[in-house]
Amino acid sequence: MTMTMTTTKDQALLRLLQLTSPALPVGAYSYSEGLETLVEQRLIVAPKSLVTWLEQELAYGMVAIDGAALAMAHSMAQKAADPALEAAPSEAAWSEIAALNHQLSALRDSEETRQQSWDMGRSLVRMATHLHPDLKPWFKATGHPCNFAVAFALLAARWQIDDRSAVLGYLHSWAGNVITSAVKLVPLGQTVGQKMLLGLYPAMEAACDRALATQDLADLCLSSWGTTLATLQHESLYTRLFRS
Repeated sequence: MTMTMTTTKDQALLRLLQLTSPALPVGAYSYSEGLETLVEQRLIVAPKSLVTWLEQELAYGMVAIDGAALAMAHSMAQKAADPALEAAPSEAAWSEIAALNHQLSALRDSEETRQQSWDMGRSLVRMATHLHPDLKPWFKATGHPCNFAVAFALLAARWQIDDRSAVLGYLHSWAGNVITSAVKLVPLGQTVGQKMLLGLYPAMEAACDRALATQDLADLCLSSWGTTLATLQHESLYTRLFRS
C-alpha cells in the first residue's frame, strides 16, 4: 500500500480537473440532491432562493460533512500509504478510514442520499482500480460499500492532490452539479447559473476551512432536515427527471 508515483504540480492540477470533471463516469448528473422536490413544491423558484439554500447546505448540510470526511480520509490515506511514518502504523490507519466510511454511511438519514453516495462511490472505485490496480488493497481495507467522498479522497491521495485542493474541488463539483440541475428545473439561464457558482466561492472557501480543521465528524453541526424531507418526498413526485 505504498505510494510510488511522483506527480508534478501541473500534473496534480490536471488530475484534480479530471477528478472533478462532469465527464467523470460516476453518474453525478442523475441526482438533484432534493432540489427537484423543492422546485416542484415552489420553495425554490428563483436564483436568490437557490443561492440561500446552497449556502446553507455548504454550512450545515451533508456536503459539509462529506468535505470534512474527505479531508480526514485523505490525511489517513497518506499516513497509511507511507511506511516511513512509524508513529501511524498502516493497519491502524486503514482501520480508521474504514470506521470513517461506516460513520459517513450512518449519518445519511434518507435512503436516496445513502444510495447515491454508495452508487457514485462504487463507480469511482471501479474506475480508480481499473486505472491503478495497486489501489485495490486500499479500497478493500476501506470496506464495502465505499462512500463517494471517501473514494474521492483515496484517489486524490493516490494522485498526490493536496487536501485543500481536493476538498475545494469536491465542493465546487457538488455545487456545479446542483446548479446545472437548477438550470433545467427552475429553469434558469446558463449565464445566471455561472454567476451563482461564482458567487458561492466564499461559502466554498469557508466550508473548506471548516473541513480541514475538523478532527471528528461529531464536532460538526448538521442541520439539513428540509433537504432530508425533500429527498424522502422525491420518490412520490408525479414526474421525476432525477434520482434524488
